[in-house]
Amino acid sequence: MTYTPAPRDPKQLPVRINLLSDTQTRPTPAMREAIARAEVGDEQIGDDPTVNLLCERVADLLGKEAAVFMPSGTMCNVAATLVHCRPGDEILAHETAHIIAREGGAHAALGGFQITPLPGADGQFSPATFRAALHPRSRYQPPQTVVSVEQTANIGGGTIWKKAALDEIVQIANSNGLATHMDGARLMNACVATGIGAREMAKGWDSAWIDFSKGLGAPVGAAIAGSREFIDEVWRWKQRLGGSMRQAGICAAACVHALDHHVDRLAEDHANARALARGLSQIRGIEVQQPETNLVFFSPDGAGVTGDDMVARLRQHGVLLAMMDGRIRACTHLDVTAAMIEETVGLVREIARSA
Repeated sequence: MTYTPAPRDPKQLPVRINLLSDTQTRPTPAMREAIARAEVGDEQIGDDPTVNLLCERVADLLGKEAAVFMPSGTMCNVAATLVHCRPGDEILAHETAHIIAREGGAHAALGGFQITPLPGADGQFSPATFRAALHPRSRYQPPQTVVSVEQTANIGGGTIWKKAALDEIVQIANSNGLATHMDGARLMNACVATGIGAREMAKGWDSAWIDFSKGLGAPVGAAIAGSREFIDEVWRWKQRLGGSMRQAGICAAACVHALDHHVDRLAEDHANARALARGLSQIRGIEVQQPETNLVFFSPDGAGVTGDDMVARLRQHGVLLAMMDGRIRACTHLDVTAAMIEETVGLVREIARSA
């Protein structure tokens, strides 16, 4: 899987419309004020009141006993597998999952785990595919210890795992002695789009986390939740991996603000994504995957323009997108307005017309 932004050219216009990722957001003025007012202490010894508040909020939000603040979602995934698994164990995940394609081989390098890729459309494997991948436990095969899902499925197009499928996967895992892990990088997008609360969405999953530096607009941070025993072990790995911090309330304050003010507004990002997809689909030769959340994947090949060329030419107009897994990905977020969407569609139309 590739993730290739347009090359930088000093003659290009500054970026005016940033559709590269929801990680590109800047803290709002109100968020900056919350950061400035943050009460802080030593997070590493449990003495930062803002971090503690955030962890309590996340544990309650996801319906778990405890939570821990982490520098990144990747560290959430890595620490979770390091707790759930032992060297030589097998993890089952979709073939495009973040833990396979975007985490630098950390699970193999640090834990000695193998990840079995499961096929499926739109970034999701079916419960039947998961069941078929299970094998009898014997000394000849690696112990299958964890099944992981990514909510939403990024490379699948920001698609939402159906609650019924999540519940069935949990049931199959429990019946076969596997732990369950939910990569919730854009979990709140799924919750807003479906109207299903985060607690219900994560019900039955042994570990789950949310990212604050994507759609929620904070500059840094994620938080993972689970049983108290699980979180105690995650803390051990957080310490080992160098993720324990000091006055981390500076960061956690932005995350608390995001929970208070940036969840419901995710619906605006979804509306902008639908508007972008609708406009692009009206351009002859543009093939668009209809979005379920804030990610829009499209291909301009039918219009006589390669994806790389379209990304490069849009960059010349100050519009930043990226190629991902052979298609262009546009990501809406709180710094993208409806007017920016309209301008982007117009530019794509002009480029396609001139091809």
